[in-house]
Amino acid sequence: MTDSALDVQVSRTVGRRLIRNPLIWGAVLLLAAFVWTLAGDDLSFFPFLLMLVGGWCFGFAFVKATMRMVPARNGVFLHAGVAVMLGAAIAFTVEYGNDVVDSLPEAVQAGAVVGRLAAIPATGWIWLGLLSRVTDVMTQRETKKRPVPVTPEWEREEIGDGSGVRFPGIPLRMRALTAAIIVIVVVFGLGGTALVIAFDDVVLRMGARFTIILVGVLIALPAYLVFTGVLRRRTESCRVAFGNDELRVTVGESIHVIPFRRLERLVWRTRSDYARIEVQGDGVDLSLIAGLARPPRGLTAELPPLPRRVFRRLELAGMTQQHARRRDVTVFARSPGQG
Repeated sequence: MTDSALDVQVSRTVGRRLIRNPLIWGAVLLLAAFVWTLAGDDLSFFPFLLMLVGGWCFGFAFVKATMRMVPARNGVFLHAGVAVMLGAAIAFTVEYGNDVVDSLPEAVQAGAVVGRLAAIPATGWIWLGLLSRVTDVMTQRETKKRPVPVTPEWEREEIGDGSGVRFPGIPLRMRALTAAIIVIVVVFGLGGTALVIAFDDVVLRMGARFTIILVGVLIALPAYLVFTGVLRRRTESCRVAFGNDELRVTVGESIHVIPFRRLERLVWRTRSDYARIEVQGDGVDLSLIAGLARPPRGLTAELPPLPRRVFRRLELAGMTQQHARRRDVTVFARSPGQG
């Protein structure tokens, strides 16, 4: 690699890191909020939103930095200390800060308003991160007392050839799931924004904490719980088996048998909420999402990696493995002219 090419690559890497740096975004947003507040006569919704997001960026960056500290206990002590100090500082400024701020110059007052409102979401996120650490510690202690959930395993077929895996799955196409998520985000996001605007005076008097609770607890959390609850009601008992020459998929009482040479596309994702199998070919078009289904006790909502013998069988049947951006995703598609 030439020096110029190396310089370009380094510049791009540095540029990506700067763009993805929450501290930079937080500083930009708070600076914009400060200018807007200084230029205006009152605190409108848009700079108020900039303060919330900018403060959250700083809180997110701090929590992320403490998580990376070595040894880990130093990060925990710093995290806890800053959380306590910020909480005490916010309580003090809410109780006694108005009299002090009112006597300061206008520019300093604007900066104080931005800092106070931005500190609330930042502190909230820092406390959430601290609670998450405490929860992790408690979870680890509980995990030591009971077996750790394991991924479903492949089993030899009692009738027929090959091996299969049994798992709970939700018959749902990814495009339908994506569309539903977008609709929920848009509808409830607009609803939350409308409520904040409608109660603008109340929000400004009670502070940003009211906005976070309103949007997060009263809107976002119930919407997520209802959505996942509706999806899980559609869960079916599923089994996928790869024989020597065919794929057998069982969904509830329905059984689909697809010869490998009639298979057009196979997607196999092992982890995350989107762990799933997608099958197309021979008149069958199925998508079974395992990641959102409620797994049996002792098992995770995941799928095991495909056996190596399956790769060879699919390749012999004219299938080609496609490039996937994620390591937990395997995609096979029919090669042109094969069939």
